[in-house]
Amino acid sequence: MRKEQEEDEKLEGGRGTWKHAAFHVATTIATPAAYAPLPFALASLGWPLGVCCLVGGTIATWYSSLLVASLWKWDGNKHTTYRLLAKSIFGSWGYWSVGMFQQLASIGNNIAIQIAAGSSLKAVYKYYDREGTLTLQEFIILFGIFELILSQFPDIHSLRWFNAICTLSTIAFAATATGVTIYDGKKTDRSLIDYNLQGTIDTKVFKAFSALGTIAFSFGDAMLPEIQSTIKYPVKKNMYKGVSCAYGIIVMTYWTLAFSGYWAFGSQVQPYVLSSLTVPGWAIVMANLFAVVQISGCYQIYCRPTYAYFEENIFLNRKGYRRIICRFFSTSIYMIIITLISAAMPFFGDFVAICGAIGFTPLDFVLPALAFLMAGKLPQNPSLRTCIRAINLSIAILFSFVAILGCIGAVRSIVLDVKTYKFFHDM
Repeated sequence: MRKEQEEDEKLEGGRGTWKHAAFHVATTIATPAAYAPLPFALASLGWPLGVCCLVGGTIATWYSSLLVASLWKWDGNKHTTYRLLAKSIFGSWGYWSVGMFQQLASIGNNIAIQIAAGSSLKAVYKYYDREGTLTLQEFIILFGIFELILSQFPDIHSLRWFNAICTLSTIAFAATATGVTIYDGKKTDRSLIDYNLQGTIDTKVFKAFSALGTIAFSFGDAMLPEIQSTIKYPVKKNMYKGVSCAYGIIVMTYWTLAFSGYWAFGSQVQPYVLSSLTVPGWAIVMANLFAVVQISGCYQIYCRPTYAYFEENIFLNRKGYRRIICRFFSTSIYMIIITLISAAMPFFGDFVAICGAIGFTPLDFVLPALAFLMAGKLPQNPSLRTCIRAINLSIAILFSFVAILGCIGAVRSIVLDVKTYKFFHDM
């Protein structure tokens, strides 16, 4: 019986290896738009609390990712999307809840990273033409056109080699940005660097709330089952290896840039740390170009849930050139909407925080912990069973509070920025 199940899994599995899983997971999570705001998040929390939140978030999300991977064919059926996995465990409300959170996470994520990509492209442009008149909005539109072209690829697996390049760009970006950050920090008069929390009591509290959402965003990965469905036999083992390898890259990049960025600039660090860098110019250009390349791959992974909805509900029965035309029109509508919002409200830090709070926190922390308990996958050993149940419930409760507090802080920041800046403001 077991041998028959293994043969079935080999036939039903995807074509990707654990290395491809690592590329996809690393590209999805470790985007420059995710860890570039981490120094600012630390500045909003201070050294002790900031370090604890960052390290705790890393461990919790790695553990949660392994829980999701362990639920592959938990009931004997293959669930190729997060929504279908949730439906098999929680019923129809799980399907619709995950669908809603995925859309919030993917749309919010793509708005934030499109703003980040536009900012990086503008920074490169300004380095070569300081008197240039092109605005941030024009670079956001340019990036949107490039993503529309990539959107014509049929699925995540068809982008595997592009995502491999994006993963290398992640490491290159982190190394370059960290190096320049430390260089800038050493060039700065250290007596001028202040690590105290800034503002009134109310400001400090709401900035701390928003920082929790930013850290949750930095570990956002609402696509694990979709990635796992592309991996070949043995699926679980390959996914465990891929996730762990990806988190090795995440620790190496996140922690170094977060700690060095806060050390270098203190409480004056900008929400997008590249905006704080000053010299050397050529290295800053490199960091921004690496950021754009990596963001391009991440964007594609996060727009796929929306594209999948179009595929399943609008042009499922379309074949050949009609399917290609339908894909072009549906992806064009998506890109126009995301690009318009990004250009109109280019408040990068605010979208990062609110997306992390209401999109990624439920999907990456709360639901995996509860799903594992509901699926009855607990070990037989009584002590270990009690321990895992306690850990999962603690994660679900703690990060539910993080979602609420992060949302409050982020909404307040957006309201203040809308009052301060006009729509389509050239940041």
